[in-house]
Amino acid sequence: MKKVLFVLTSHEDLGDTGQKTGFWIEEFAAPYYTLLDNGVEVTIASPKGGQPPIDPKSKADDAQTDATKRFNKDDETKSKLAHSVKLTSISQDDFDAVFYPGGHGPLWDLAENKDSIALIEDFYNHNKPVSAVCHAPAIFKHTKKKDGSPLVEGKKVTGFTNSEEQASGLTDVVPFLVESMLKSNGGIYSKGGDWEEYTVQDGLLITGQNPASSEMVATLLLHQLN
Repeated sequence: MKKVLFVLTSHEDLGDTGQKTGFWIEEFAAPYYTLLDNGVEVTIASPKGGQPPIDPKSKADDAQTDATKRFNKDDETKSKLAHSVKLTSISQDDFDAVFYPGGHGPLWDLAENKDSIALIEDFYNHNKPVSAVCHAPAIFKHTKKKDGSPLVEGKKVTGFTNSEEQASGLTDVVPFLVESMLKSNGGIYSKGGDWEEYTVQDGLLITGQNPASSEMVATLLLHQLN
């Protein structure tokens, strides 16, 4: 049985707005069930452990999909989520790949978290896939290759676009823009239309642009694992 680690944010404050953020339910649920239904064992981790914060906006009616509706009725997965393990206790030795769901939370904690950064580099250096969707490619802000260059340098990547962030009205709230960061780190960034499914795979790196891309990222990961 293949084993995949899901790493979720522990950050819940949307900058100085007084609003809450966290992870986006669909970006967790769609990949989670895609892998689970194909016999993959999923472990959930977060920097603080316990219940990762859920972005309230991802509970809105217009954000619901078949995967989120399934999650809403899935007490077993909700319990598993509420007891996420601490990132400090995780080793890549125990997994075949890692997946990072998005939401705005990762921009603040996972992008800067030293345990997460080391873990990503460890997965990559042991020839294991690293996948991320929407805002989660923020995790590549400080990750490096063995030679010290940015992990995404010269690699085809995607992630939440500057125009999508502008449409969300959060350009001046977020600590950095995912698209701009990936480009500045030397990534070969490409994108589809705003809010349309778009994914990119380059070797071990699999990235998706937005919530609509989350299931496809998991499907590509599944193909790579098999």
